[in-house]
Amino acid sequence: MSVQQTTLSNGFRIVSERMPSLQSAAVGIWITAGGRNEREEENGIAHFLEHMAFKGTAKRTTLEIAEAIEDVGGYINAYTSREATAYYARVLGGDVPLALDVLADILMNPVFDPAEIEVERHVILQEIGQALDTPDDVIFDWLQEKAYPGQPIGRTILGLPERVKGFGRADFEKFTAEHYGPGQMILAAAGDVDHDALVKLAEGYFGTMSPKPQATPDVARFVGGEVRRDKKLEQAHMALAFEAPDYRDPLIYTAQVYSNALGGGMSSRLFQEIREKRGLCYTIFAQTGAYSDAGLMTIYAGTSGEEMPELMRITLDEMRRAADDMSAEEVERARTQMRAGMLMGLESPTNRAERMARMVQTWNRVPDPTEIVEKIDAVTLEGVRDFGAEMISRSGAALALYGPVADAPGLDLLSQRRAA
Repeated sequence: MSVQQTTLSNGFRIVSERMPSLQSAAVGIWITAGGRNEREEENGIAHFLEHMAFKGTAKRTTLEIAEAIEDVGGYINAYTSREATAYYARVLGGDVPLALDVLADILMNPVFDPAEIEVERHVILQEIGQALDTPDDVIFDWLQEKAYPGQPIGRTILGLPERVKGFGRADFEKFTAEHYGPGQMILAAAGDVDHDALVKLAEGYFGTMSPKPQATPDVARFVGGEVRRDKKLEQAHMALAFEAPDYRDPLIYTAQVYSNALGGGMSSRLFQEIREKRGLCYTIFAQTGAYSDAGLMTIYAGTSGEEMPELMRITLDEMRRAADDMSAEEVERARTQMRAGMLMGLESPTNRAERMARMVQTWNRVPDPTEIVEKIDAVTLEGVRDFGAEMISRSGAALALYGPVADAPGLDLLSQRRAA
């Protein structure tokens, strides 16, 4: 890798990697504040603010923001997660200065026009409605809330409709004043980029910003519990979560290998046993996600209401069995999938820029892929089995059920399966 990293005197960070074979580039600004940085009364404002960034600045209208990038064949977008908000563009290498000018403009000079706020408020309320009508989407919000009840990390990123309906210009100005400082910003770029030129541009756009104190979110506390929402749907949906390591915990690689072997692909245990052999579902998977101080190992499946009890029993039995007889071949396949997935993802400049920003946010440096590969390769069969045993024996779990789930077992089934 040829990653270069620079920090301006006010704390603004720039990280880039030139990819010589490319004529395009991905460039973006990652803000180290997302949904979990909101107060309860602010829930949803980080996401709303992300929308408002494209709704006009002191020198560009909403249309002019879109035209500036699309006139050169580029693409601009943004997203909000629980720990970051990203604004990014994909353009040809020669148009990187233009892209950065637009990104700086929407971040530094938003006007928060009241008329545009009302338009975007309606858009977000429609987005919330769409999510509520998507069972395999909304169920993860409910699962997150049960895993971390009463905590910012447990709240929905979109926010509740009653909160979204009340936000105004003063709320956006307050949130940006608290969280959009130079020390909370990371400029990441990959592809046909020149690091020294990026630093010079960043100095011009962001170098005069005054530092702001970094707000530390509340420490995440996994609690667990069960939510069941019975509704007449074609399918019953189940999401089950266990506490897992955070980004900085070396055990994260073991957790990811375990969840990959358990339900990460078509060759995984859950897919083979539940879908291929028994035909109980169309979709089933397991995954491990992590935050700066918390993590979740999650299993999701959808099936008919009548078959959900059997699916849940088999899922827990497969978890218990994996702790006893996970094979070396399964662990090696999972490690290979992780290595390949990471390396193939790095062929995309957008993925590479996002990875660099995330690594700088987490470690303030970008580990070489070979370092990550070594950590994946260091995961042992014994370690994976031990982790699986801990998952199935751990007392805390979170469960979300949605659809025709009146007869679906609850978390008491987990206790029964542990004792069996």
